[in-house]
Amino acid sequence: MNSKKNIQFTIITFVIGLMIAVQFQTTKQPIVRDTRDAWELREDIKKEQELQTKILREIRTYDEQLRSYEAEQNNQQVLKDALNDLKKEAGLTELTGNGLVLTVEPLFDESLVGEKVEGISPELLKRLINELNSYNAREISIAGQRVIATTVIRDINGRTKVNDYWLTRFPFEIKVIAKDANRLYNRMQVSNAMDDFAADNLRLTISEPLEEVAVPAYDQVVRIKNMSPVEKE
Repeated sequence: MNSKKNIQFTIITFVIGLMIAVQFQTTKQPIVRDTRDAWELREDIKKEQELQTKILREIRTYDEQLRSYEAEQNNQQVLKDALNDLKKEAGLTELTGNGLVLTVEPLFDESLVGEKVEGISPELLKRLINELNSYNAREISIAGQRVIATTVIRDINGRTKVNDYWLTRFPFEIKVIAKDANRLYNRMQVSNAMDDFAADNLRLTISEPLEEVAVPAYDQVVRIKNMSPVEKE
């Protein structure tokens, strides 16, 4: 019994001694105090504020640069879109849409009429183009030549030229993209165009409305005459 009490007393004594040692070690370590005076503290705070202001200024600068870059990117995209729209309007890009395909070929064989069909007159083509435009044709190509505002259809030494292309081979196609292909088709069915072509020994065949008609881009240099930039006053 006494042995058991001695063991308990020893354990308690050891624990108390360990606690006293830890407390003594803690009180022995020096307490570090901020010995700076009020002036030094103000200087340190001022330096921290200046550093924070510098960081904020740099953040603002980079943020402005980022916004400027994004705005420039957006402006470039807007300019690209505007340029593409202008190219489409000018006929400088290939377009696809609903439309018709008109085929021009000799009406009678040379053996029947006794003479060869040499070509088509510019006046006949111009009348057809004007009629198609009056029926809301959007884009037109003749034998692969895009018809634009500056296109010239003319006779040179008895041969018809569209842009810089000699129109001397038959058959050739006239492709038309229309706002309303069905309406254009119905209008052309009651037009005098086929009779006008027949008078020149030519057959004008008009296809049924097609969902996809492709007209090529104008591939030559666009020449603008009698125009000059406006000078600022």
